[in-house]
Amino acid sequence: MSNDQILVERNPSPMKLEVLGVYDWPIWRKEASTFPWTYQQQETCYILRGKFTVTPEGGEPQSFKRGDLITFPQGMSCTWEITEDVEKHYDFQ
Repeated sequence: MSNDQILVERNPSPMKLEVLGVYDWPIWRKEASTFPWTYQQQETCYILRGKFTVTPEGGEPQSFKRGDLITFPQGMSCTWEITEDVEKHYDFQ
């Protein structure tokens, strides 16, 4: 596995979310839009609502939705395409 891989866990257990402290993380909201993004730090996030696709530079698009626990690698440049307004908890490592 390369270090530019997006990791996703679909519908993690409530216990795992509690152990990670997900519900204490800040919340980020964004309306439907498309924009470029580069991760300066590794980010883990848990999707509360919405749907979006992230396409890493030179990589395949990946789609995400409510209930996904995602880790985006540090240094990854990508394009976000939000199709349904997003609300997520996030944490930078």
